[in-house]
Amino acid sequence: MSRNVLLTGATGFVGRQVLQILLQRGQQVRLVIRPDKQPPSEAAGRIDVPLITPDLFKEEASWWEEACRGVDTVIHLAWYAEPGKYLESSLNLDCLSGTLEIARGAARAGVRRWIGCGSCFEYDLRAGLLTTDTPLRPLTAYAAAKAAAFLALERWLPLQGVEFAWCRLFYLYGEGEDARRLVPYIRARLSAGEPAELTHGTQVRDYLEVREAARQIVACALGNARGAVNICSGVAITVRALAEQIADEYGRRDLLHFGARPDNLTDPARVLGQKTELRA
Repeated sequence: MSRNVLLTGATGFVGRQVLQILLQRGQQVRLVIRPDKQPPSEAAGRIDVPLITPDLFKEEASWWEEACRGVDTVIHLAWYAEPGKYLESSLNLDCLSGTLEIARGAARAGVRRWIGCGSCFEYDLRAGLLTTDTPLRPLTAYAAAKAAAFLALERWLPLQGVEFAWCRLFYLYGEGEDARRLVPYIRARLSAGEPAELTHGTQVRDYLEVREAARQIVACALGNARGAVNICSGVAITVRALAEQIADEYGRRDLLHFGARPDNLTDPARVLGQKTELRA
């Protein structure tokens, strides 16, 4: 059954993939984008006229109430996420307050289902295996703002008659990823025949290809899951093993220089998610 879906963050790393899957599944999609952004080319002629705002996190609930008229489901993916800057940025506070305004306006407009996007970093990472019952213990401004949005909306939206789910993303990679992140860094160095300087790579992580992450988010949005949802693979792999898998595509394991960079002593040794089963 086709739904009217309002999507934020549709031009981003995850959002572009979510949009593609929504369109493949015959959903009617309404985008909220900045004036300097264009809808992805694959969406041409298949979406409503986008709603334009210079900063969606500055819009008040009344703006969102009008934006959500006739919308069944909101998928809110937008957030400040510039690598190297976002973890402790004060812009996380703007994203938090803006997200609450989006939810307030959506509830006023009679939206039935509201899906937000969180992070595995909201959890107490000392647990190693992270389930949706793992206590929260955010250690950065980014994770704390995400956790605050979850805690507020998990309580408030159902009281307004709105179904709420919160998709916690783990370690994603794939098409459209920022060049400063690990996987594109390794690929760029190996493609150029240059060494990739890495830590010892003993950290255990839960990596997921971004298209599969988008599929899980859409399954959550079009299904009936509520509360926290882990968007992950549920498969443990060391950073070293991941790097070696990539290097094998080029036949150049010799270019992987493990230990060339110091290990980050604050990094958790193990981050593995328990996958949430979703149907849509």
